[in-house]
Amino acid sequence: MAGHSKWANIKHRKARQDASRGKVWTKVIREITVAAKDGPDPNDNPRLRLALEKANSANMPKDTIKRAIEKGSGTGETGSLEEIIFEGYGPGGVAILVETMTDNRNRTVSDVRHAFSKFGGNLGTDGSVAYLFKKLGIIHIDKGFSEEKLMELVIESGAIDFTQEDDFFEVTTEANDFNNIIDFFKNNEVAYINAQLTLRAETLVNLDQEMSEKVLNIMEFMDDLDDVQEVHTNAEFPQNFEVKD
Repeated sequence: MAGHSKWANIKHRKARQDASRGKVWTKVIREITVAAKDGPDPNDNPRLRLALEKANSANMPKDTIKRAIEKGSGTGETGSLEEIIFEGYGPGGVAILVETMTDNRNRTVSDVRHAFSKFGGNLGTDGSVAYLFKKLGIIHIDKGFSEEKLMELVIESGAIDFTQEDDFFEVTTEANDFNNIIDFFKNNEVAYINAQLTLRAETLVNLDQEMSEKVLNIMEFMDDLDDVQEVHTNAEFPQNFEVKD
């Protein structure tokens, strides 16, 4: 899973940069708004509960959180956000899947199509690459936590596995077990820095240094688009691939 680890580390670094710029608020507000469509009570809405945890960790004001919940649940200002998934291919034939939330479909389609073409890729049709990915839960835990203790808890909780990344441990779970494992970790006083359902490719495409740089360019550009929430790829970056800041 070296490619995933590399992209996970890059996204972790970008998340810290985005947080320092306040940019993360925009994505989290959209996440809260869409999650609240399934109900405004986080006790009955696991997706909303996770979004609220992200908001709190990003030091988002309570009034901002409240407005986002009201907007999504229909009890506040009206406004429609829809989730759209785009599928396509990047340099080297790697699959790229882009999750977006938008209030303007035409703008988002145009932005994503431009990103694909700008970096030598092409936007595909629905289903063209989605079958390559599986939904999983990921939990990032600070490396200050005992690795031995974490291994015990991972086994006890029924999680799939955990890996050691540059700045954190990453625990992987089945999507259906994700919320139960989150609760298990909380009950065992395991603090996490990020937890979310994501998509992981089951078949990877090996890249050399040159192609890795091209793929990383399109991934980072796509990830910076205002309407984009998550970007996924089946690219396998080489272990010695160095990311240029």
